[in-house]
Amino acid sequence: MSGDLDEVLRAIAEPRRRAILRLVATEELPAGRIAEHFDVTRSAVSQHLQVLKDAGLIIERRDGTKRIYRASEDALGQLRDVVESLWRDSMMKARESVEGTDTGARDETAVG
Repeated sequence: MSGDLDEVLRAIAEPRRRAILRLVATEELPAGRIAEHFDVTRSAVSQHLQVLKDAGLIIERRDGTKRIYRASEDALGQLRDVVESLWRDSMMKARESVEGTDTGARDETAVG
């Protein structure tokens, strides 16, 4: 990810930005076509695109006077890895807790 994780998470915390990311995840779209999907001004969509771009989640290219956007596969892959890691760690802790193999649980029983 070219943006730091906090910046990426702040960027995707806003529902419209997540929707924009979904739109450009499978195809390149010009800013005008992206804006057609929202009931906000083109200026507002442009600001959302800038936040996503600054976070490294989308890539912009120029085609004449048009700006074309697409999701950054690398950044999305790295974000997926972070979320999967959190999920894996959470599931491991839950399993350890249920099975009684949690390090904290063993320490308490050993002392008591």
